[in-house]
This record gives sequence, structure tokens and C-alpha cells, in this order.
Amino acid sequence: MFEKKLQILQVDKLDLQILSMLMNDATIPYTDIAKELIISGGTVHVRMKKLQEMGIVTGSNLVVNPQRIGFDVCAFLGIFLEKGSQYHDAVNQLSQVKEIVELHYTTGLYSMFAKIICRDTAHLREVLNEKIQVISGIQRTETFISLEESIKRQITLLDN
Repeated sequence: MFEKKLQILQVDKLDLQILSMLMNDATIPYTDIAKELIISGGTVHVRMKKLQEMGIVTGSNLVVNPQRIGFDVCAFLGIFLEKGSQYHDAVNQLSQVKEIVELHYTTGLYSMFAKIICRDTAHLREVLNEKIQVISGIQRTETFISLEESIKRQITLLDN
């Protein structure tokens, strides 16, 4: 099934190897990738351009450790909406809350699930009370504070 989808998207093993290397270290030069895979730097460039045009690669990010710059609290928030029809309005308002770094529309107990990064618990309380729980359509929230992030990784593209 996975290989069938790859054929439709015209992605081959070389594309996956290039993606895997860049997912591991986005700063690696194309020339280093080319040397490792025994291809030309131009091939890497052309392949990456193709993957971007296909919407498989949508950008690159610099990863910052929030704790190292004073943001010590990571919390997850289960959000209950009064009605499902209020989802889009709630998302528009929640997108203005800069402490929300991820927001998912979910099945199950919650309507939405958010990841929030704050300086401390006082900052978290302020975000919850003054920015999130006042949003029209949000019935209530449940907060879970992360004590430690044990695993954070990209998907695995190739079995080694």
C-alpha cells in the first residue's frame, strides 16, 4: 500500500534517502548528501525542488529548546466546544494565542487538543484564564502539564 502511494506521488528510494538525511539534520549541505549517496549535488537539488513542488517538503525549521530560553512549562490542553459548528471560529481565535504551538481537531473526548509552551505556571494560568477560556464557543478545558518529553522525532521513511 505504501509503495503504491509512493508510485502515485513519483517518490523513489533516492528521494526517501535524501529526505531522511535532511530530516536528521536540515543543515547538511546538498554536496554532503550527494557524496554520501554517490550522486551529484545537482541531482539532490533537482530532487528537493520536485519534492517541494509536490507538497511533500513544505519548509524547514530551526528547532529551539524552549527551556533554554526561559519557557519551562509544556502543557497539553483538551478543549471542549459547545458545538462542533464553532470549530472554525474557535480556531481563528486560538490562532491569536501565541503560546499555542500546535492545535489538532480530534475525535474522542475532546473537540480539539492543543500544545502550549509557557514561561511558568503563572504564565500558563494567565493564558488559560485570560486568552483561551474566554473564547466564544469553548465550553471548558482540561490541562495536562508535561513533566518530561521522552520521545520527539520525525517519521521513519526507510527501514535500515
